[in-house]
Formats: sequence, structure tokens, C-alpha cells
Amino acid sequence: MTVPAPGLPARVRIHEVGARDGLQNEKSVVPTEVKAEFVHRLAAAGLSTIEATSFVHPKWVPQLADAEQLFPLLGDVGAALPVLVPNERGLDRALALGARRVAVFGSATETFAARNLNRTVDESLAMFAPVVARAREAGGHVRGYLSMCFGDPWEGAVPVGQVVRVAKALMDLGCDELSLGDTIGVATPGHVVALLSALNEAGVPTATIGVHFHDTYGQALSNTLAALQHGVTTVDASAGGLGGCPYAKSATGNLATEDLVWMLDGLGVDTGVDLGALTATSVWMAEQLGRPSPSRTVRALSHKE
Repeated sequence: MTVPAPGLPARVRIHEVGARDGLQNEKSVVPTEVKAEFVHRLAAAGLSTIEATSFVHPKWVPQLADAEQLFPLLGDVGAALPVLVPNERGLDRALALGARRVAVFGSATETFAARNLNRTVDESLAMFAPVVARAREAGGHVRGYLSMCFGDPWEGAVPVGQVVRVAKALMDLGCDELSLGDTIGVATPGHVVALLSALNEAGVPTATIGVHFHDTYGQALSNTLAALQHGVTTVDASAGGLGGCPYAKSATGNLATEDLVWMLDGLGVDTGVDLGALTATSVWMAEQLGRPSPSRTVRALSHKE
């Protein structure tokens, strides 16, 4: 039953991360053809933004070593296909294949920056500066990911002001969009609203912000609802709840796209996504991976069938 609630946006854009963030932590290598089929099925289900892959060195993320082989197979998908680029070399590879939507991946904490990027936070921002500038010069759209926005497994709770400083610096480089990552899933709704409000006060408009929640403590949907009530209209999610973080072992799966769509459908918020087709896609992908989907909605709907 659809029962709208006051104070919510009429439409939410889902930034689907299953094909990149969802698969990057898989231990067994997923064939390129399966990844391509996954992206095509996601697009057919109505997802308009599908993060395709990452142009990172194969040594660091072996699962995505086939970026050059995969991206040309996606030309007819009919959805926006952002890709992650860690540095200028990654940007060169992406631009050479015609990618025009890219993302850089920063950290709000020094420990995660050192472990993930082998740099300090400020050194990583300096590394991103030419990437963002060159991508924009090429007519591209740049998303800035900021991880560890709520908690860090080594540093504990992350002060709101610390996150705002790095987020503002990332946007000042020229990013079009900012994705706030709850990498280890410790956020709660009040914390979400406090960070969003502080970012607004620092001059980062809500319209440029997306949220990326992990469901470690079962809070991803409640945190998303709090963000939507604040005015956020972009939500990251992963089909079937795939994913974690290879550099933060306590990070469990992303918010499942199906769970998000079930909630938004019930609230009368438009996503453009066909839940049945999406569920079938995640059931298919779970078969390819040899294990059931962690998404509660996928399990409920596929069991009902």
C-alpha cells in the first residue's frame, strides 16, 4: 500500500553501486561478461545511474582489473555510467574509453587516507585537484566520495567539523556532487541530520549531496529517511545488498537497492525502478556468485514467488 509521508521529495535518484562497490570485494573473480550482463539488467530495471567500474591499479583491486575490457561492452546501456578514478593515470584510462562521468574517493580521517590512499588527507586532496580540473575541462561530471564520515574503525567517532572541512575542500576543487559515506555503518539519524545541517551552514547545498549508507547495525534505511526529510534526493545503493570495503574489514554490505525501492514505493516517492525486474536481477547475480542475496526484500519477494 502506498501511503505518502509529508516532507519527502517527489523523486529520488538512485546511484547504483552494485557493479563497482558491490563486486570489488568479491574474492573470486567475476567474469567480464557477467559484469556487463549485470549492468544491462540493472539498466533494464530502470536504474538511470550505474557505477560501472574503477580505473584503479589491478594490484589494489584485482576484481576490477578488467575495466578496459568491460567499459566498451556498456555503450548501449542507456544509463549514466560513472567510473572511479583514483588519480590522473586512472583518469587518462577512463577518458580514452569515452567515460565522461568520473568519481574520486577521499577520506575524512587520516588513518583511512593512509591505508586506502597511502597519503594524508591533504595530500590526497592535492592529488585529486588535477583529476577534477582535467575531467571538468573534458566536459565531464565529477563526483567526490568522502568515506568515514560518521565513524572510523581506528579513530572512532569522527567529529562533524572534521568531515565538513574535508567535504568543503573536496567541493572547492570543483566536484559537481558529494557522496557522504558511512563506511562502517555506525551512523544514526540524528548524526546524519547534524552533518547535513553543518554542511549547509558551510555553503554546501543539499542539492549537491548524496548519501551512501552501510547496514552494519541495521540503520541504513532509517538514516536514508532522515536524509530525505532533510531534502537529499540522491541515494547510493547496491543491488542485492552486495559490497563492503576492502580496506575496512568491519564494513558490511551496502544498503540494498531493493530495500530502498520497497520503502520509497510505499512512500509514493518515484524512482523509476521496476522492483520486480530489479529483484530478478539480484536473484540472477546471487546465482552467479553462488550464495543468496543479503537483501531482505529480495529474499521476501523471491520466496513468495
